Amino acid sequence: MPVKSEALPHLHLLAKAPLPGQAKTRLAPLLGADGAALAHAELVRHCVANACQALPAARVTLWTALDHAHPLFIELREALGLTLTPQPDGDLGARIRCALNSTPGPTMLMGSDCPSISAELIAACAHRLASHDVVILPAEDGGYGLIGTRQDYPGLFEAIPWGSESVLTATQQRIAALGLTAAYPATIWDVDRPEDWQRWKGLTVAV
Repeated sequence: MPVKSEALPHLHLLAKAPLPGQAKTRLAPLLGADGAALAHAELVRHCVANACQALPAARVTLWTALDHAHPLFIELREALGLTLTPQPDGDLGARIRCALNSTPGPTMLMGSDCPSISAELIAACAHRLASHDVVILPAEDGGYGLIGTRQDYPGLFEAIPWGSESVLTATQQRIAALGLTAAYPATIWDVDRPEDWQRWKGLTVAV
């Protein structure tokens, strides 16, 4: 169900272009380099579709990397009407903060490889953000798949051990140190490894 118009947040997604050998490389042992790139493209389409089901496309921005004019990105812009923006340089924390601060008011950011983040869950996060400083969807691997903030909180994304199992814990410690309130509506999972892809395809086949 789409979020109502009042206090509607903007949603940003980070996505690499589906280039063989550069996207979802950990799936290559199962799918090969070309298959992993195709899998990545499928995940991006799925996550973007969920985002545009939960929120108006005018409030969804896809931040691109590797090839900003890749046909996949052009396809999504033309089909859905979302905005494309190149990702800036910097570590993941700098890129997350840049995206969140690029639009006014409450904002959220999610990855493009989290098929477990449904449109309903995005909407739930938007509603929780109306009454909390931060909203996070923890991931099973120790990170998170979505984060939302009501305004800029300097320090929230600095010195976080990105790519490790301690991302969520370090972020929670930072939230506490900054005296912020946080909501955690659900735990999600993303697709990084062959077993994650098989889990995703098992779910999609079963539906």
